[in-house]
Amino acid sequence: MDLARGGEPTRVVIPDDYSGARLDGVLAELTGLSRSRIHELIAEGAITRSGSPLKKSVAAQAGWQLDISYPVAPPPRGASESPDPVVLHLDDDVVVIDKPPELAVHAAPGWDGPTVLSSLHKAGITLSERGPEDRRGVVHRLDVGTSGVMVLARSDRAYEALKDAFRDRQVEKIYHALVQGYPAPSSGTIDAPVGRHPTSSWRFAVVRDGKDAVTHYDTLEVFPGATLVEVHLETGRTHQIRVHFQAERHPLVGDSLYGADPSFAQRLGLTRQWLHAKVLSFVHPADHERLRIESDYPAELEHTLQLLDPQ
Repeated sequence: MDLARGGEPTRVVIPDDYSGARLDGVLAELTGLSRSRIHELIAEGAITRSGSPLKKSVAAQAGWQLDISYPVAPPPRGASESPDPVVLHLDDDVVVIDKPPELAVHAAPGWDGPTVLSSLHKAGITLSERGPEDRRGVVHRLDVGTSGVMVLARSDRAYEALKDAFRDRQVEKIYHALVQGYPAPSSGTIDAPVGRHPTSSWRFAVVRDGKDAVTHYDTLEVFPGATLVEVHLETGRTHQIRVHFQAERHPLVGDSLYGADPSFAQRLGLTRQWLHAKVLSFVHPADHERLRIESDYPAELEHTLQLLDPQ
């Protein structure tokens, strides 16, 4: 259905990870519109920065605030049914949650359904005012299709301390992932730079001029056709785990964006990548003691393992 004019412009802020990519590709990913539709909007002068129309071939820059004068999309089907995150820890400085899959962390063009931020606001949990306007208090993110533990800042001191800790690699991040096949060796390190895919602006890949990225993994359990691994992230690049295991020819089960076998995922009833943020550990900004929070697998991931090993 074509989108009509009307209402207030939609504000889009270009994230750091998209800096330098072609604007049309970036906006197509952020809004969910086709690239051809983005071209139409640009040609009609409907996409502006500080009131000036932009060209489709211009390189996007981190922090740019763009206005789109058409509403970009209705809420996705089922968005209103997304469950609220579960609060695992709450104090004056931080809130640690268990994020369900298919729940965005913050609002974005094309997603008008519930978010982590809106759910916390509904629950009366306030956050720091630090950070970009559309993601106050957010110090790190999980992909929409990734479940598990994440922390948000409630105080300004927590925001600054946690941003520094993530930047300086002082936060322990442990994920569990189900990958296709059998990685060899069974425990190891993937040290390969990650950057934007050379032919796809919405995907990432191992590229020579990418940012350094280091992923450590250990095998937890072997199943028919798949392996459950524990992953320790030394760095935190966008889609790092997904990209690294694809590069090793062991994509995450269910991760069609990065080469997973769709028939395998369908047989298991899996509609997203099998990736769960299991543990998050950081120094608390108030008492400077290390806080370690763990999240259980959601039901659909547990069910997948039971199908692979019914005993």
